[in-house]
Amino acid sequence: MTDYHVICMKWGTAFAAEDVNVLHNACRRRTTLPFRFICLTDDAEGLAPGVETMPIPDMGLPKDQWLRPGVWPKIALYHPDLHGLRGRALFIDLDMMILDSLDDFLTFPASFVTTDMGRSWRPGGGSSPPEPGTCIFAFSLGNESQLFEQFGSAPEAAIRTYRNDQNFAAAYASSMAFWPDGWVISFKRWLRRPIGLDLFLEPRRPPPSAKVLAFHGTPRPTALLRPGGGLWDRFPHMGRGQVSWVVEYWREMGGTIPE
Repeated sequence: MTDYHVICMKWGTAFAAEDVNVLHNACRRRTTLPFRFICLTDDAEGLAPGVETMPIPDMGLPKDQWLRPGVWPKIALYHPDLHGLRGRALFIDLDMMILDSLDDFLTFPASFVTTDMGRSWRPGGGSSPPEPGTCIFAFSLGNESQLFEQFGSAPEAAIRTYRNDQNFAAAYASSMAFWPDGWVISFKRWLRRPIGLDLFLEPRRPPPSAKVLAFHGTPRPTALLRPGGGLWDRFPHMGRGQVSWVVEYWREMGGTIPE
């Protein structure tokens, strides 16, 4: 029997303990397979009892540089012996909404499988080549240790050469497959209203076919929980106020709604 693990990471102050707890609750509700939920973090305060916490392994980058652009602490996931864990790992960023079962993500038949942020993240596809992303990906623990070792041998060179961790992973992974089209969709590219209308109409609800919704960059889901007429998007997009279906999800998964 394969051991399954859902892993997230939290460091610095960009995300709160509640972001981890909401993701944990969503994964539990949306998954029938037994799994361990693990948060690699430098601060376990406020995390729910069902969240296992472990430190982020040293990957050759001083802690005071973890906040450099590129999300480089994710390289720690490829440690050859990540706290003794073995089996299948599904990594999920904290700014994701889990809409449907994760069973197919955990059992997907590929050594390393990740998100195509190019063609498949655009409704109707298109001609864009695959653009590997690491917002949600699966691999067998310990099987991609060459990424960890390559980065650790020359972290400054890796950061100069590659824009971020996902480009580095694409360059050094032993193989790379992608989730089927429509499993993971982008909030910005699928649901956001056209410029101008976004001031008056809330974003579309995700289609029933989507399993995971990615909030990559700005905005994050928590920005869409704030009451009143405050703006939460980046110019020229001008999203405003609470989004009803995000509030419903957050409340269902045990999160608190600002007053």
